Amino acid sequence: MKRRLVTEADVRMAAQKGLRTLSIEPGTIITPSARDEALRLKMEFSTAVQAPSSQQSVEKVEYLSPADLRSPNASTVVALGSDHGGFQLKEILQKYLTEIGYTVADVGTRSEQPCDYPDFAYAVASLVANGQASKGIMIDAVGVASAIVANKVPGIRAVPCTTEFAARSSREHNDANVLTLGGRVIGPELAKSIVRVWLETWFGGGRHQARVQKIKDVERKFLK
Repeated sequence: MKRRLVTEADVRMAAQKGLRTLSIEPGTIITPSARDEALRLKMEFSTAVQAPSSQQSVEKVEYLSPADLRSPNASTVVALGSDHGGFQLKEILQKYLTEIGYTVADVGTRSEQPCDYPDFAYAVASLVANGQASKGIMIDAVGVASAIVANKVPGIRAVPCTTEFAARSSREHNDANVLTLGGRVIGPELAKSIVRVWLETWFGGGRHQARVQKIKDVERKFLK
């Protein structure tokens, strides 16, 4: 499928037509200026994500604007998802992320009805891999299973974290771009601390850059 590009002009045109939600196809690239304009006009993007199985659990992505549209992180999109085991924590983190100034791309699930974690982990990882989100957070019961799924998507470095130290190290040393958490392993306040540290820690580069490049080289061998 050929990728589309959404620009600031596209957002303005949609707004002039009275649209509050702009539907886009999977893989569509949204320019930073288009995101900024959408935030200013209080418009949202909605995209369908194809689940990897016959069970179409992921219906659409809901974009949620930050509480403060002037936040320095307002144009930073964090993909967020969970299965039923992580649903309650996802709802808490969804609110928290918008409170600290991030835009959230929520892929679901929308309830505690049993569902399959691979569908939602894949959706989160796909948004990051396609450039539609800067980073991703996925929550299941323990946090390990979703990391396994996300790491099958080329370009993804997913890490399950239960401590701030692990979260900081995964960003500084490994340039991790998807964080997985266990909704039945850690409490809400610790989860918030881990998420904030993970999002605010920059990749260290230097000697770590060569090691991350070796990770990419291993991945490339299996993409041929």
